[in-house]
Amino acid sequence: MCLTDGRSVAWYDRDTARVNLLSEDRREDVLDVLGPFLTGPVTVGPPPVPTPAELARLALHPDDDLAPNRPGEALLADLDRDPGPVRRLRPDPRRRALAAEQTVGAALEPLEGGGWHALHSIPLPGGDRIHHLLIGPAGLFCLHALYAHKQRVLVGDPTVTVGRREPRPLLRRIRADADRASHALTAEVRAVLVVAGPARLDTPALPRGVRVLRDTDLAGLGRLGGVLKPADIEALHAMARDRHTWLRV
Repeated sequence: MCLTDGRSVAWYDRDTARVNLLSEDRREDVLDVLGPFLTGPVTVGPPPVPTPAELARLALHPDDDLAPNRPGEALLADLDRDPGPVRRLRPDPRRRALAAEQTVGAALEPLEGGGWHALHSIPLPGGDRIHHLLIGPAGLFCLHALYAHKQRVLVGDPTVTVGRREPRPLLRRIRADADRASHALTAEVRAVLVVAGPARLDTPALPRGVRVLRDTDLAGLGRLGGVLKPADIEALHAMARDRHTWLRV
C-alpha cells in the first residue's frame, strides 16, 4: 500500500498471513483498505527483523548462489554444449545420469514444504559434484542418484552392480562426497545412495555409513526429525547455497 505521494506504508504477505506496517499511525487506514482482501486471522505489526541467514542470502551474488540449480544442472549444461551424435548404438550415459538426478529431484521437491531445503548439482574442486544435498529437521544428507530403470541392483561394500555391468566401487565416492560436505559445512552429513527406478534392489549386508534407498522411499526422510532446529536449518542452507563454501574441500 502506498500514499498518494508514492511512499509505502504497508504490505500484506498472504503466505505468512501478516500485514507489515511501516507506520503504526496508519494501522486503521491500512486495515480498512485491506479488509476485503484479508482471509482468516492475520498478524499486524512492523516487518520482522531479518535473521542472519536471510541477510547472508540477500548479500549473496546471483552468480554464487547455488539454490537456483536444477537437478542435473551440470549435465544439462554439458549436453547443451555437446549434445553428442544424433544416432548412436547405445544411449548417452549422460542422459541416463540426468534422468536419475531429475527423478530424485522430483521426489525431493514435496519435502520443501515441511521445513526442508534441497540443493542440486553442487560443484566441488577437481570437477566432482554432489548430486543433491538435503537439509532439514532430521539433519543433512548427501544424495547420489543412480540410474537403474527396470534393472537389478546389487549393493555390496564398496561395490554396486547395475544389471550385467561391471561392479563399481561407488560407495567409496559417496562416502567421500559426504565427508567433503561435512568439512565444508562443519556439520555431520550422512551419505545416501538413491537408486532410481530399479526392478530389484538387493543389499545382502547394510553398507557402512551409507543409507540405500529407492527414489520412491525419499518421502520417508521428510517424516524424520529431532536433529536440527529451524534456525539451524536456515543457517546451514544459507552456508550451503554459497558457491564459495565448497572451494576449500
